[in-house]
Amino acid sequence: MTTTVRVPAGWPATEAEALAVQDGLRGRVVLDEPGPAPGTGHVTGVDVAYDDERDLVAAAAVVLDAATLDVVAEATAVGRVSFPYVPGLLAFREIPTVRAALDALPCPPGLVVCDGYGLAHPRRFGLASHLGVLTGLPTVGVAKNPFTFAYDDPDAPRGSHAPLLAGAEEVGRALRTRAAVKPVFVSVGHRVSLDNACAHTLALTPEYRLPETTRRADTLCRRALREAQA
Repeated sequence: MTTTVRVPAGWPATEAEALAVQDGLRGRVVLDEPGPAPGTGHVTGVDVAYDDERDLVAAAAVVLDAATLDVVAEATAVGRVSFPYVPGLLAFREIPTVRAALDALPCPPGLVVCDGYGLAHPRRFGLASHLGVLTGLPTVGVAKNPFTFAYDDPDAPRGSHAPLLAGAEEVGRALRTRAAVKPVFVSVGHRVSLDNACAHTLALTPEYRLPETTRRADTLCRRALREAQA
């Protein structure tokens, strides 16, 4: 079943309004908790797919058993795109539908893995941090690209990593999930340490570069979008 989502009342409509919301929420990010242990409980992937011509966005949340990576539950939501495309403010396009998908799950999501950024963000408040603060859930960001940040290429073996840097500040890590394959870019969202975020990412990548959470949520949100388009 897919939940239909309306843009929330009072949702930011301009870049200035969105920046003010980011500034107001950023101080609520919790950075001193380790987060759940890898391989225990649930771990949930969230992802979105867009049809900008029809002003549609579809979100999926897929819950996996952290020990086996078997699917425990899944939910989708479809709604109107809630904010224009502005780099650094993508969370405002995605969060209403992502939250609706999470809310539709029949079980606790546990750790939430976002296809995007947490602290590895120009204002240190990417989607993973924003979603974590609003839901209270532990969150991490695992991105395909390093955004605007610098890093040295990690060593070739799986598990190797290098700091993702904003000047001298480590905002995340470039993490090798498959030997000699381009790394992914892990950053803390909320209520998880960076070491633990990387450990979770490795536990979620037994075969492929991207976490199973992201792979499965990507497939599901694309299917939900096709069904909405039809």
